[in-house]
Amino acid sequence: MAALTSKPDNPLKSLALPALILVALVSTVAIKADLVGAAPTGPLLDEPLTIEIAPRQFDYRDSGEFFRNGFAVDGPVKNVTTHRALTIMKYQVTVADYGRCVADGACPAAEPSFAPVDIATTPATGVSYDDAIAYAAWLSARTGEVWKLPTDQDFAFAAGSRFPDDALGVDINSTNPADRWLADYNREAARKASRDPVPQPIGRFGENEYGFADFAGNIWEWTATCSRRVNLDKAGTLLNDVSSCGIYVASGKHRAALSSFVRNPKGGGCAVGVPPDNVGFRLVKDTRWYAPFLAKL
Repeated sequence: MAALTSKPDNPLKSLALPALILVALVSTVAIKADLVGAAPTGPLLDEPLTIEIAPRQFDYRDSGEFFRNGFAVDGPVKNVTTHRALTIMKYQVTVADYGRCVADGACPAAEPSFAPVDIATTPATGVSYDDAIAYAAWLSARTGEVWKLPTDQDFAFAAGSRFPDDALGVDINSTNPADRWLADYNREAARKASRDPVPQPIGRFGENEYGFADFAGNIWEWTATCSRRVNLDKAGTLLNDVSSCGIYVASGKHRAALSSFVRNPKGGGCAVGVPPDNVGFRLVKDTRWYAPFLAKL
């Protein structure tokens, strides 16, 4: 009987995986270099102060307007499990931070309602969603990392016990519109009683259990979450779910829906109920290794 011989492995095949990994790494470095190269001339900036929030399970009430059989109802609460840590700015972007972007010609000037006492410690306000997106692109270029606006769910994850619950608390089966009117009136009255319009220095509103600072103070913050309207039938079956991505959720003491170009929320711009005192923002850093690829798409 002839001896069995094994066919030698193809050396090119054995090198395929390492080669792909090398190409991916080189491409990532090249894309990061491209991000830096797209920035105005100048040295790389130091990254802003961030915190890292470990993965966990948490309850999150869906954002949006929900209607069942034509009557307004509270959004559902779902249990969310995160599998990656969230890296987010500890504080909001300050007037001084935003001013660097303006000086580089990458951001339009802000239009705050109040003159800052100290630009280094006062959160930037009078900025629109579009302005925040421009700042994120500028910061990504100037640090070589990928920065973006958080979603409303990201804020719920980071804010923990400080994240507001906007529920009306009305029986979902109630068909009496007066129940909802009274609940909404009481909610809006409570919001008006706690308003403090002048932006306070960073750190004034303290930290939550994760070291996340100043959330739900007197600065509402832009998110990447689009406004949406969800219609359910009498049995609770989904009829339609329509998002409006020209109007975005601003999170703070309560959620507010604002047009992307709005800088002064008290002037209107599709705000529902009591408008925010001020609107600013902070960013999250996308730490996924393939984030630069996504940023180029």
